[in-house]
Amino acid sequence: MVDAIAESEGISINNVNFKALLGRGFIGNVPVMLAKPQTFMNSSGESVGSIVSHYKIPLKQVLVVYDDLDLPFAKLRLLPKGGHGGHNGMRSIIDRLKGSRDFPRLRIGIGRPPGKMDAVNFVLRPFNKQEREELEFTFERGIEAVRILLLEGFNKSATVVNSTKAMEQLG
Repeated sequence: MVDAIAESEGISINNVNFKALLGRGFIGNVPVMLAKPQTFMNSSGESVGSIVSHYKIPLKQVLVVYDDLDLPFAKLRLLPKGGHGGHNGMRSIIDRLKGSRDFPRLRIGIGRPPGKMDAVNFVLRPFNKQEREELEFTFERGIEAVRILLLEGFNKSATVVNSTKAMEQLG
């Protein structure tokens, strides 16, 4: 999703700092920093916490984008805050933000593993052709959600993202 946002907005993610790939640019007239932690997922808080601390970014201006086994595949959910929901990467981020859960997050559903497949193998496997096509559409919706979030506010973006009907009208 971060790559899709960067590409659509013409932001190069080519700097390395804070154990992350970083890119700076604008979405509309709003300055943004895109970060892709390069730690193991379970330690992504090392990167996120360092960036937030160094740049003194208010937590309400931090948007964490992550995959979620508890959402159906390709479904988006935008929340103003919350817990880790068992996601170790989010647990790491919350720990590094001094236990605060008060930052927005965009969850991207990947669904549950089929049958008795191990969750680790499920999340690490490549997407098939149909899944890649569905994800492209999801990424387009996610890009639009981020634009609305930055330019019109969280509530408007959450209404659009969390309502399937509203997103279909955008497409």
